[in-house]
Amino acid sequence: MSFDVLIIGGGAAGLSCALMLGSAKEKPFVAGKKIGIVMHQKASALSSAVLNNVLGVQPGTTGKEILENGKKHLAEQYPDIVQIEKEKVIKIEGEKGDFTVTTNKNTYRAGIVVVAIGAGNPVSIEGLEEFAEPHAVIPAVKNKIQLKNNDHEIKPGLYVAGILAGWISQVPVAAASGTQVAGYILRDWNNGQTVMIHDAIG
Repeated sequence: MSFDVLIIGGGAAGLSCALMLGSAKEKPFVAGKKIGIVMHQKASALSSAVLNNVLGVQPGTTGKEILENGKKHLAEQYPDIVQIEKEKVIKIEGEKGDFTVTTNKNTYRAGIVVVAIGAGNPVSIEGLEEFAEPHAVIPAVKNKIQLKNNDHEIKPGLYVAGILAGWISQVPVAAASGTQVAGYILRDWNNGQTVMIHDAIG
């Protein structure tokens, strides 16, 4: 199976990236684009969180609820985005326009890849080791890593979002990072012109 964009990770960053891309489906430059997300949710740090300090989220909402509702939201609003469940990415290779993403069950092709998994050490995906470095803001005692990037881009066509991009471990921060990456992808598809997607009342 081939995708124009394949997102790896179904946490706050990955889901936010997918939602932003899905929301642009009516734009001519997105027509016909195939987007997938490998959910990778089981190990998400968000699973054990209770969100009492996130704008717009009811205090007491759990991270598990956010993940479950996020998957449902994505499926209902943007059913064309393929959600790949119960697979774990083990290898990424290739270049922009021709990446190969290997999971424990399948192999996928992708023009663009977004890595939005946790910051565990060592990096769990073969092909990313050369980009790993100590996390810039998480205390060293926690032994976390990030992937070297220039404003989320590791190399052309390969992006990192969320905590693994060097951002702090907060849900709204990770979500914003994923949304930013989606914005860069949309800009790329729109011949370098920045795109802002907003629905409005009326």
